[in-house]
Amino acid sequence: MVVHALVREDGTVAGGELYEVAGLLGMTDQQVRLCVKRLVAEGRFTVEGRGRRAVLRLVGAAGPGLPLVPEVEFVRHAYRQDRGLEPWDGVWHVFAFAVPESARAARDALRDALTGLGAAPVQGGLYVTPNAIGPYVRAEAAELGLAEALSCLSTRDLAVGAATDPRTLAARLWPLPEIAARYEAVHALTTGAGAAGDAAPGSTRAVAVRPADGAGPADGAVAGLAHAVALAAAFSAAMVPDPLLPPELLPGAWAGATARAAAAAAWDRLAAAAPADGPRLFRLYGEALA
Repeated sequence: MVVHALVREDGTVAGGELYEVAGLLGMTDQQVRLCVKRLVAEGRFTVEGRGRRAVLRLVGAAGPGLPLVPEVEFVRHAYRQDRGLEPWDGVWHVFAFAVPESARAARDALRDALTGLGAAPVQGGLYVTPNAIGPYVRAEAAELGLAEALSCLSTRDLAVGAATDPRTLAARLWPLPEIAARYEAVHALTTGAGAAGDAAPGSTRAVAVRPADGAGPADGAVAGLAHAVALAAAFSAAMVPDPLLPPELLPGAWAGATARAAAAAAWDRLAAAAPADGPRLFRLYGEALA
């Protein structure tokens, strides 16, 4: 994740910067060396030089997507929800399937797709969500050859056991405390609590990129960059498993909305301080939070 976060627009990663940032994030030089060796062996990067004077180069014209950035479409949907622009229509979307053991791999993949899209299991083969994810689910089922095994329906009348109140159902079906805890970690980073290295609370120091000749940026700039990487990683760790429930189903002063607002403000400050030739992390997150 750190290596990909430090890829510049020209597809390179400066070895010295990589080792310094990784060190501030609690990683050893040996871990970095093993990571680089693995990425090269997998054909994702090539490397010129050795150690801190090495330059890694992303393989391919554009290279793979940055693993730190969640799907832009879902990030934007989350922010629209936070701003009251995606009110819930009161409809529950329900998906059911029965797949034989002979197609177990496909069945597991469909289950993973449903939970990845934020649906919660009600019982075996039955999933529900307040979000209209039907097109995504049907496309996944078709790709897996399970289109005929999938049933979809929508209802305003959902009961799980004796629970019928929407907020009660949400609290029962989704692990809201765990989701909130991940966002609290994001919020802590935006205020400096848990920021990497010596970065001051709310650090917005300029992020300098180490040039290929090995001359490095100042310690404060490296700390600011490490803070940005840590914030991006925490944001991804919170956003990717978030079912993005509408505000109508969440407790008041929801931690997700608070953290996302703080993250957007922090990212604006970090991006404003970053040079034009800085890591593409800033551009990609800027596009995601636009």
